[in-house]
Amino acid sequence: MKKEYNFSKMKELKNPYTGKKQAVGINLSPQVVDYFKALADETGLPYQKLIDLYLLDCAKKRKRLKLEWVA
Repeated sequence: MKKEYNFSKMKELKNPYTGKKQAVGINLSPQVVDYFKALADETGLPYQKLIDLYLLDCAKKRKRLKLEWVA
């Protein structure tokens, strides 16, 4: 490995991922996080990515949550 590198001839590249994702803060129940973390261990994908993929699938299929409130 060199002690110093010359980067003066490198071309500047724009980050292709800028603006592709939006950072949000979300509170999830521990059961949800634990489920996706276990799934992440099985698949080798980060659990945040798995949550994103699941929610993206729901959005593409226009899934609706069915809630029934019981008194």
